[in-house]
Amino acid sequence: MEFRIEGMSSKVRKAVFPAAGLGTRFLPATKAQPKEMLPLVDKPLIQYGVEEAIHSGMNNIIIVTGRGKSAIEDHFDVSFELEHMLETRGKRDTLAQVRSISDMIDVSYVRQKEALGLGHAVLRVKELVGPEPFSVVLSDDVIDAEIPCLQQLLEIHSFYGASVVALMEVDGPEISSYGVVNADPIAHPGLGDHSLYRIHNLVEKPKQGEAPSNLAIIGRYILTPEIFESIEAIAPGSGGEIQLTDSLKHLLRSRPIYGLKFEGKRYDAGDKLGFLKATVEFALKRHDLGAPFRQYLKSLSL
Repeated sequence: MEFRIEGMSSKVRKAVFPAAGLGTRFLPATKAQPKEMLPLVDKPLIQYGVEEAIHSGMNNIIIVTGRGKSAIEDHFDVSFELEHMLETRGKRDTLAQVRSISDMIDVSYVRQKEALGLGHAVLRVKELVGPEPFSVVLSDDVIDAEIPCLQQLLEIHSFYGASVVALMEVDGPEISSYGVVNADPIAHPGLGDHSLYRIHNLVEKPKQGEAPSNLAIIGRYILTPEIFESIEAIAPGSGGEIQLTDSLKHLLRSRPIYGLKFEGKRYDAGDKLGFLKATVEFALKRHDLGAPFRQYLKSLSL
């Protein structure tokens, strides 16, 4: 553990949400609304990630937006007309829910004029983040976990003072859709033998037979500020974009990076089938919807 610097890391206060993508997998629904605002039951996708950040102790939210994303800003802003209407009609519970959205965070916005990759989106927040560690949350990845995934990563970051990425096992041809790590498991107090990994290499979207492992990076990161120098140092990679995976590979030259197989279930809500699965399972867990929805599903001839 030559890299352990317990107690040396700064508190992670800021969470970055890249949200400038075009959402082409959900056309035509995303022609006029951001994919981040697609409702999962009754909350937009991005709100699940924001709530995860809040529950992990991060109230400073930075959202990287682009053209046609004003609905995201409106969602987290105060809506005086709506609040007044709800108050005059005595709908106090709904009013509290609406107010909690705008009250829950200190939010800033940065514009990404061109969608040039996840690494480029992260680089856009350099001035707002400053010289401190921060998290990155991809709202397409909705994670249902007893302990928020970000909080799990934070515990590793606070112990080692290094960047940490969330990992999950992916088998078969789907591995080619992810950044994949070459890593060795390491022992850590309170974790199983194959939960925490020291990363040695990363490959963005490898062919199935060329993947270094079945451990894929999913959309939760705790990054140290040195990542910005690495993003600036690399050339465009897969798809002609500036990839965050390639930036992390560059960072490995000088800094350790760890990967954690988190506890919880991840839904790929950026995929139509994954979105439908998440909708069904989240609805079944709702105390107000679960019982009647379960009865409805049982009534179907499947």
